[in-house]
Amino acid sequence: MRSIGGWRGAGVGCTLLALAVAGSAFAAKPEPEAAGFDTVAPQAFMVDAATGTVLFSRDPDKLIPPASLVKLMTMEVVFHAVKTGQARLEDVYTVSEHAWRTGGAPSGTSTMFAALKSQLTLHELIQGVIVQSANDGCIIIAEGLAGSEAAFVELMNKRAAEIGLTRSVFKNSTGLPAEGQVVTLRELTQLGEHIWRTYPDFYKIYSQPDFTWNKIFQRNRNPLLRLEIGADGMGTGYTEASGYAILASAEQNGQRVFAALGGMTSEAERAAEARRIIDYGLNGFDQSPLFAAGEEIGSAQVFGGTVAEVPLKTPASISVFVPHTQRDAVQVRVLYDGPLQAPIASGDVVGSLEVHIGTTLAKSFPVLAAADVRKGTLQSRASDALKELAFGWLR
Repeated sequence: MRSIGGWRGAGVGCTLLALAVAGSAFAAKPEPEAAGFDTVAPQAFMVDAATGTVLFSRDPDKLIPPASLVKLMTMEVVFHAVKTGQARLEDVYTVSEHAWRTGGAPSGTSTMFAALKSQLTLHELIQGVIVQSANDGCIIIAEGLAGSEAAFVELMNKRAAEIGLTRSVFKNSTGLPAEGQVVTLRELTQLGEHIWRTYPDFYKIYSQPDFTWNKIFQRNRNPLLRLEIGADGMGTGYTEASGYAILASAEQNGQRVFAALGGMTSEAERAAEARRIIDYGLNGFDQSPLFAAGEEIGSAQVFGGTVAEVPLKTPASISVFVPHTQRDAVQVRVLYDGPLQAPIASGDVVGSLEVHIGTTLAKSFPVLAAADVRKGTLQSRASDALKELAFGWLR
């Protein structure tokens, strides 16, 4: 893998240095995750929804027990079923003994307190699961949609794979302790963004302040909704093994962020740290343009072509969110497996452009060839072969 390394400041008029020089991997001086901001959370991940810029990252790919955050995947399956016509909000489901004992009043867990053999509409159950984190609601839905909770879990894992959650594994619909049930904060954030983009009408329920069913009033369990910071979803979780976790989304002045935190020691710490990271995400950054669409950003070496290098370009304009305290700390790196093999057509994806802020990979974009390169003559290909032997080109 070849690297074309350089720096680009966040201000207008700054330039990219040394982009056309192929060589060894660019070595950056290690920096903290985000200068001027830190969190006590052992795992943390935050992205800007519009650009996909990673605003903060700490151990986001560690597999952890999700607890009640599993319910986000449960709801995705339900939303998908309604959207595709496999279920209707007016459908009525019956409370089985399994749902009642495992997630209802006898369980001592978060519940709607649905009575044994009573009936609820799917719309009521969705509100109970989202607002009250109702375990009985999850199981009632699972059995009503798939016939059994085990069959519903198969749907959960299938849908997870379909939407790109490649590492998360689901074992039940509730998040109650189950061996092998794991997620990562990166994939939880991806799931939250997917729900927000794909099911906007259902997403609104996550901001519902309370829900009363069967004369039982319960408030939304998301502690951020009452803080007036623009938070309008998503969920919380707790296990003895991994501590307190949260996935939150908030919007201010047209900017939305998704933030996930894990491994905190108390509900109070979870709420405080979630509020801090959201405030940082919404108020600590400026959007900075880096490249215009089609702008030439450098060149890559070519093997066996009529020319020795091909210019590189970006397929679209590129901008990222840069923290106020690191305006000059943006690192840009172009990576490609090289030398590239001729022939090459203009527009071919030949590598990637990575934007780093400190030690965090903020965003990655495809890099395209900006010109055609025809296959060279037998003599030129033989010359390139000798160069590969002499100088150690690796493809």
